[in-house]
Amino acid sequence: MFLKVRTIEDIMENYAPATLKEDYDNVGLMVGDSDASVTKILVALDCTMDVISEAVDNGCNFILNHHPLLFMKPKTITRDTLVGRKIIELIKNDINVYASHTNLDSACGGLNDIATEILGFNNYKIIEPSKNFNYDDSHSGIGRLVCLDQPIILGELCENVKKTFNTEAIRYVGDHNDLIKTIAIINGSGEDFFYESIKLGADCIITGDTKYHHVSDLKEEHIALIDAGHFATEWTPLQIFGEKLKKQLIQDGYDNEVIISRKSQDPYKTI
Repeated sequence: MFLKVRTIEDIMENYAPATLKEDYDNVGLMVGDSDASVTKILVALDCTMDVISEAVDNGCNFILNHHPLLFMKPKTITRDTLVGRKIIELIKNDINVYASHTNLDSACGGLNDIATEILGFNNYKIIEPSKNFNYDDSHSGIGRLVCLDQPIILGELCENVKKTFNTEAIRYVGDHNDLIKTIAIINGSGEDFFYESIKLGADCIITGDTKYHHVSDLKEEHIALIDAGHFATEWTPLQIFGEKLKKQLIQDGYDNEVIISRKSQDPYKTI
C-alpha cells in the first residue's frame, strides 16, 4: 500500500499519544509534510547532521527520532546556527522528521517498559503515572518500579545493566555486595524522579545523566545508583521499538524499509 507521512503519524499516535508527553516537551512532526509519500524510514536517537546524511545516503525521506529536533522555538532558520543548518538540509532533501520523546518513554510498551523487560523484569509498576486524566490507560507514566522476590547483589545487577545496554562503562553508587530488593528504572535522565522512587521504596535506581550533588545525596541515604548513560539507556530500547514499528508496517500491508541508524552514537567516549 501507499505509505504517507500522515500514516506514520497515526501509527505513532496510537503507540504513544502526544497527550502523554511531559509539559516541557515538544513531540510530533518537526519538519515535513503530512501528505508526502514515504520512501524509507530511518530510526535514530537524535537528528544530527550525520544522521541526516545517513538518511540521504540510504534514500530515506522520513526520520523517526526520540529527541526532538525543535525543543524550543527557533528565532531564525539560517546557516548561522546548527538547528538552522539541519532544517535547511532536511528541507533541501525533502526529509520529514518526527519526534516521539517523553510520550514514548511513558507509553505502555514504550521505552520505559522495554528497558525494564530487557533487563529481565516482567512484573513492575509505574513510578509516576501519567498526569493526563483524559488518557484512559493506567499503564502509562514515567519510570518503572520492580519489587524482587529474591534480592540481587548490586555487583551482579551492574553487570546485567552493562551487558543489556551494550555499554563499555557504567558508574555506580553503593557497595558491590549490597542486596537490592526494589529497583527503579528510568531511561535517559531520571533525576527528577529520584524522590518519588525512594518514596516508593526503591533501594537502587537505574538511569543515566546523573549529577554529582544528587548522587552524593543518594549515597548518604544508602540508595544504590547505576548510571549507564543517557545514550545507552535509550538507544537500545529505541532500536527494539524500531523493530516493532517495522513489524507493524508489514502487518498493515506496507513494505517500506525501516533502517536502524548506524550513525546514532554516544557523544561521550571512554578511555
